[in-house]
Amino acid sequence: MSTETNHHGAHESAHDAHGHGSMRDYVIGFVLSVILTVIPFWLVMGEVLESRVWTVALIMIFGAIQIVVHMVYFLHMNRKSEGGWILMSLLFTGIIIVIALVGSLWVMHHLDTNMMPMSPEQMRVAP
Repeated sequence: MSTETNHHGAHESAHDAHGHGSMRDYVIGFVLSVILTVIPFWLVMGEVLESRVWTVALIMIFGAIQIVVHMVYFLHMNRKSEGGWILMSLLFTGIIIVIALVGSLWVMHHLDTNMMPMSPEQMRVAP
């Protein structure tokens, strides 16, 4: 029985070394998440902005901010965790995603621009 108790105590101290959040951090994260959800909801439901483009842009901005809030307050990601490797892998993943998306859009745009135009008759008989 004493070995189980000692093993359990060692297990708890190993978890204490990691950066677990306090109740205060979770409450701050929750409040920020609610605020960052309510504002875009209000923008859409209240039809605050006449421009749809600006509404969508603001929703995207609030969404990006909310992703950062979740990563900091709930996933405890910062420069210190795991020696900074988690943040570096996240940045690398983001760069790869941006390269893939921009490259795909670029290729599709140029394919669309450089294709031969079709006449209405050709479009009618096209499969």
